[in-house]
Amino acid sequence: GRHHCRISDQETNGKNTTAGVNDFSDPVYKEISMTNGYINRMTREELRSKLAEFKLETRGVKDVLKKRLKNYYKKQKLMQKEPLNGDSYYDYICVVDFEATCEEGNPPEFVHEIIEFPIVLVNTHTLEIEDTFQQYVKPEINPKLSNFCINLTGITQDIVDKADTFPQVLQNVIEWMRQRELGTKYSYSILTDGSWDMSKFLNIQCRMSRLKYPSFAKKWINIRKSYGNFYKVPRNQTKLAIMLENLGMNYDGRPHSGLDDSKNIARIAIRMLQDGCKLRVNEKMYAGQLMTVSSSAPLEGAPAPQMPHSRN
Repeated sequence: GRHHCRISDQETNGKNTTAGVNDFSDPVYKEISMTNGYINRMTREELRSKLAEFKLETRGVKDVLKKRLKNYYKKQKLMQKEPLNGDSYYDYICVVDFEATCEEGNPPEFVHEIIEFPIVLVNTHTLEIEDTFQQYVKPEINPKLSNFCINLTGITQDIVDKADTFPQVLQNVIEWMRQRELGTKYSYSILTDGSWDMSKFLNIQCRMSRLKYPSFAKKWINIRKSYGNFYKVPRNQTKLAIMLENLGMNYDGRPHSGLDDSKNIARIAIRMLQDGCKLRVNEKMYAGQLMTVSSSAPLEGAPAPQMPHSRN
């Protein structure tokens, strides 16, 4: 049987709830609002106990637990009222976290080249990592990696010397995505940890490789923005390590390995979907500039991937 968050009249009546009913005429919304007020006053232990009762995840900071319980209760009440169709805007999410050449202090004139291209494929219906892609990339402008870069990423000179150059790796990425029928049979979106992967690293790399910017990467989900908006936390609380910590999770793997970073970002995305967040595109590249995508913009998945044309 389906669990419901039973919060009795005795628990809500006579207390100064932060219901803020907002003139909702539907009694279901009044009930949800009153319950939210009660949840806001629960201690962390009370929240964990209630979550455990419904067999939900009990790890995370108090604000995360409150959001999880509110979303669970809201979903249950709305499902009683009217079955919800679909849990996600996209069938798949492609988590991307590039590693690039770097020097200590990153001097402003230094040109970053992508040296690792990972993708973690999240199935939004099963809420599982379904597949991964990883290839290293041979840098051409600064072919010799700095010791700082090797120590940071764990990527050695030998690895990049043997790797393909970026245009070939991008072609391999596109073939891998096509084989999984992304953008044809299944809708999907790119997801990144911040804006830089697409707006800076991919943008610069395509210019250096004399390729136009790929159409499938022009819009993406910046999980830092999604996380901050969903859990109502400030921007300085949205770094990867802090997001994991606040959700009660440890980092798995080696930090600054592109594939390991991508897997950990995917774990955050899965937890957010479980907690009721509707992850959707919130940033884009337009005329070479980074722009915000409004949540009221028409919803559309990324196009089927194609190899971009060469620049003149």
